[in-house]
Amino acid sequence: MTEFGDQAILSIDLDALVANWRRLAAMAPGSECAGILKADAYGTGAAMAGPALWRAGCRRFFVAHTTEALDLRKVLPDAAIHILHGPAPGAEPDIAAAGLSPVLSTPGQIAAWAAEARRLGRALPAALHIDTGMNRLGLTDAEAAAVADDPSRLEGIALDFVMTHLACAEEADNPHNPAQRDRFAAWRARFPGLKGSLTNSAGIFLGTGYHHDILRPGIGLYGANPLGPGDTPRHRAARMSEVVHLQGKILQVRSVDRGQTVGYGAGYIVEKPSRIATVAVGYADGFSRALSGRGSAVIRGRQGHVRVPLAGRVSMDLITLDVSALAPEDCLPGTAVSLLGGGVDIDDQAEAARTNAYELLTQLGHRYRRIYAGTGATGAGA
Repeated sequence: MTEFGDQAILSIDLDALVANWRRLAAMAPGSECAGILKADAYGTGAAMAGPALWRAGCRRFFVAHTTEALDLRKVLPDAAIHILHGPAPGAEPDIAAAGLSPVLSTPGQIAAWAAEARRLGRALPAALHIDTGMNRLGLTDAEAAAVADDPSRLEGIALDFVMTHLACAEEADNPHNPAQRDRFAAWRARFPGLKGSLTNSAGIFLGTGYHHDILRPGIGLYGANPLGPGDTPRHRAARMSEVVHLQGKILQVRSVDRGQTVGYGAGYIVEKPSRIATVAVGYADGFSRALSGRGSAVIRGRQGHVRVPLAGRVSMDLITLDVSALAPEDCLPGTAVSLLGGGVDIDDQAEAARTNAYELLTQLGHRYRRIYAGTGATGAGA
């Protein structure tokens, strides 16, 4: 894509990504720290994030879909890559040929993977997912017991670990956490000799009783606070290094008198004479429409960084900001405006949108000029 001055810029700091992975790994020195790369590495680009983590020493990765795993194998030929959704029906030969490891969550997936192992005449790697209270993916108690009581169901499958997923890890005092921890410990005992994997990013902060053998951090790698928004001592201790910085460019600034409206629906009424800047970013870029009238941006002026509010609705290609607090020469056309990172905390912005940082990251679009910085970065990416 040809680059022009009005194009928004998405900067991704691979060194910060690696620093976050190392920090989380250091919290559980007896465990292996994997990396979650699903949803195109939470919108940051798996083809760049995966190799950066590999160079740092990460050897195990998780994605959601079979297609994600097959794409990731192209850039990580020697990594252990696990498919959280299990083998897509009919894709078993492709998965086996690529040396991928599906996470088996249903009796049907177990049977299909075992059948592929018999067809090939060799053992195939896999992991086992047992549900402990999420009621989303994973074997039920009855299904897991049937597998534990009849190991022949797993014939031809080289199980590496058993896993489950925490539902409330962000809440340290939620009784669901110890309940899931204890249920998982009981199931691990039914599958002796297998490694265990319980914790996501937030779960790592619950302590050693939750760590087990394999950590599965996702959101924390990408710079969001694993515990979500908040300013408690626990939240402050969990803040991660900033990975993503999204900047739009001002197209024009106009003076708007008191009583006039801004944007679609005429829902934003100017209360006093103001200056409104129009910025070339919108929901077509993945900038959430839910931030309409609620989000904020930061502009670097001569007096430092100034926070300015969104004025009116987020539209397809544009947002409008009230820049009255800035000197006119600090918000000329072409001036960069920080929308995520650069003084705009991603968790605070997500809270303003009444969502979470996961959604803001994973809906980042591909109209941005992507710039990768850090060790191994090669400049602009796809």
